[in-house]
Amino acid sequence: MILVTGATGTVGRCVVEQLAALGEPVRALTRNPSRATFPTGVEVVGGDLTKPAELPLDDVTAVFLLAALDSEAVAEHAAALAERVPRVVFLSSSAVAVRRPGSYETHEAVEKAIEQSGAEWTHLRPGEFMANKLVWASSIKSANVVRAAYPDAIGVPIHEADIAEVAVLALRSPDHAGQAYFLTGPEALTHREQAAAIGRGLGREIGFETLTYGQARAALIRDAGLPWDIAEYLMGYQSEHAQEPPSVSPVFERVTGHQGRTLTQWAADHAAELS
Repeated sequence: MILVTGATGTVGRCVVEQLAALGEPVRALTRNPSRATFPTGVEVVGGDLTKPAELPLDDVTAVFLLAALDSEAVAEHAAALAERVPRVVFLSSSAVAVRRPGSYETHEAVEKAIEQSGAEWTHLRPGEFMANKLVWASSIKSANVVRAAYPDAIGVPIHEADIAEVAVLALRSPDHAGQAYFLTGPEALTHREQAAAIGRGLGREIGFETLTYGQARAALIRDAGLPWDIAEYLMGYQSEHAQEPPSVSPVFERVTGHQGRTLTQWAADHAAELS
């Protein structure tokens, strides 16, 4: 039995769906099981990661862990869970690899707690999610345009299904034990190129309108509904990437044997949310 925490989340849902498609027994953990919809055969259970002693771990051989980052004792909770199962695949962050101040500390603490638990472990360290591009959905839907700062800032966003694919491999096999995988998408694209790639996926032209830093932050708050601090956090990353562009990691292709999904494919997969 494989337990997937955060099962209704962006990556967790993909992990559940991919495991179910492979015929693996899956137990999907969510705080609101009555509202969750999953493929036939998936066992849906309620639970709270801040109460690890109460989690349904009977017969569980592997756990996909999305840590309770809103808890001050997140590392302790993760350790308590890891001590009860043979294998843990943790959705960490690329911030740990680059040690970006203010971003990596909690994820690193959870990684260390899992490593010290005695469980077989694999850490996934994805960078920017393609799903973050949904902050552009409002202007794409209303005006077929992306409005953002830093038109030439480069990103290497990754499809949530690709993160899940690596997770599934690690959940099903001991071959990935002791590995920390830095994951990116297959393409390095400027913001302007990202808008064009999304347009190709949607089958229509998507333009780009350059905003100032302040205008872009305001748009994230107004159009995407982000809190000020989250909007500022995202803008900080964009500013950093404008001066220190990230590069494509070869890890996904090395681990899976094939190239990752493109931003164009992601846009096609999310056409309903962008149209």
